[in-house]
Amino acid sequence: VQLQASGGGLVQAGGSLRLSCAASGRTFSSSAMGWFRQAPGKEREFVAAISWSGGSTYHADSVEGRFTISRDNAKNTVYLQMNSLKPEDTAVYYCAACRAPIASKGQYEYDYWGQGTEVTVSS
Repeated sequence: VQLQASGGGLVQAGGSLRLSCAASGRTFSSSAMGWFRQAPGKEREFVAAISWSGGSTYHADSVEGRFTISRDNAKNTVYLQMNSLKPEDTAVYYCAACRAPIASKGQYEYDYWGQGTEVTVSS
């Protein structure tokens, strides 16, 4: 599976962005997907995950109620809708794919990673 993340950019606090992650490979529809982020000087952290069918989703406490993960298996794409953005959301966002169908919050459960897309939120 190859992953290509896009949609990052510069936005003011309170604004919105939608990240997309396009996947190639026949196993996308059976793979759980996740979004992680890494801010400057910090470790990579979990943001959101979704099961193969989209029936189960998980969001980090820090983004709960503001971010929403979703997927379209017909388009081999997973999305991260980010609303009410805060300066502390500034980071490089990575999408990842897991061979297993069940969503996981652990980055070591993921087998494939995209190149990242940068999100900057100004105050």
